Amino acid sequence: MPTVRTEISEIVTGLGLFGFRDLERAIAARPRYITNVDDEVYDRLDEAYAAGHHREVFEMAYTNGAAFSRAGDGLRGRPPWVVEWKGPHRPPAYEQIPADLRVDHVYLISCKYGSNILHNASPWHLFSGALAERSKNYGDWFVEVAPRSYQAFYSEVRGRVGDPDLPAEVDRLDQHHRGVLQEALRGRWPAELRPDWKLVAYDIACASADRLLQATSAKGQREELLWRLLRLQAAPYFVLGADMRGEPLRYRVTTPWDFRARYIVKSFDFWGEPAGQPTVRWRADVIDRRLNATRIVDGHVEIRWSHGKFAGAPEAKVYLDTPHHEVAGYEVMFG
Repeated sequence: MPTVRTEISEIVTGLGLFGFRDLERAIAARPRYITNVDDEVYDRLDEAYAAGHHREVFEMAYTNGAAFSRAGDGLRGRPPWVVEWKGPHRPPAYEQIPADLRVDHVYLISCKYGSNILHNASPWHLFSGALAERSKNYGDWFVEVAPRSYQAFYSEVRGRVGDPDLPAEVDRLDQHHRGVLQEALRGRWPAELRPDWKLVAYDIACASADRLLQATSAKGQREELLWRLLRLQAAPYFVLGADMRGEPLRYRVTTPWDFRARYIVKSFDFWGEPAGQPTVRWRADVIDRRLNATRIVDGHVEIRWSHGKFAGAPEAKVYLDTPHHEVAGYEVMFG
């Protein structure tokens, strides 16, 4: 179920499309032409608005919706016929476009507030599959890419925890064992383990980057990975929200076709970076034909356990470090 903050960011964006005189009137109207929003959801919006909760999200979402309604790339001043909210709906298959709203069965809108995360993928999906297909392999990625250093570090951890029931081999940990380690290792790594973990994390990062380089060695594969990394799809869609500083985000995500018409990928590289956890840096240098200039798009991937140290399968969070409005393939909307 979406959080109240998420419901505000998405539904109030939809309310802003309809031209109500102000936000308060829009919430009170409870328009039924926003589908999948029932009275229970509107009650939560009413309560949050009356209590003054998430006021900045209310205001930004409504302003973003109103801007889209006027924008040349958007509705151009025409009220929509229907706005469909995805809400808690779970897609029947793997969805490539992160749309929260669909307007008039055509315009797809993603509402993004205070986040620079592009993907939260399994390491297998990212580093072995280059985000092309969902991987069916969900094993321990750390064992896969750095078996020796990871095993040596686990042996050191096992000796410190001192639980005789923990297996000697890290690849034999079961759910119970992982729970024991999670509880024993809460918070920061103990001081004496930090230098060794940093070395293991770097080993994992370098091996992960190498795996991705191998998976994209053929001509054109890195450009296709860049499209997938930036979530460029066959149809354009829009992102409305706010960045990490609270400034408005309003841009159109173009298609690979549009990207190739304007940009040439000069280079796209990945490498491991020494950090407190396994971190892979990525950077694309692209030539902008329209501006006759080189543009840089960069970010990083953090590979970490999903539920605490040794608990849960490792996940790969892909972060965008370039400001959204400066990314090749993201076209700024005005309105």
